[in-house]
Amino acid sequence: MTSADYRIESTQPIAGRFWPAGSRQLSVNDRALAVSIAAKSVVRSGEVRVVHVPTGEIVFRKPADRPMSGDDL
Repeated sequence: MTSADYRIESTQPIAGRFWPAGSRQLSVNDRALAVSIAAKSVVRSGEVRVVHVPTGEIVFRKPADRPMSGDDL
């Protein structure tokens, strides 16, 4: 496998501990690491996806974090 076997991506900037400000994608070589980072990441709209680069298969999706409303309390 190459160092870019998995890509974490979003159409919107992604926020999180492992993300440079304003970044929209990150390449990693390990599926478990890619899914872990994506699961802990935040986007305001859209979704975060993990893509297996050689096949184009989306192996993980996380919808945007929705703001809490009064119904969630």
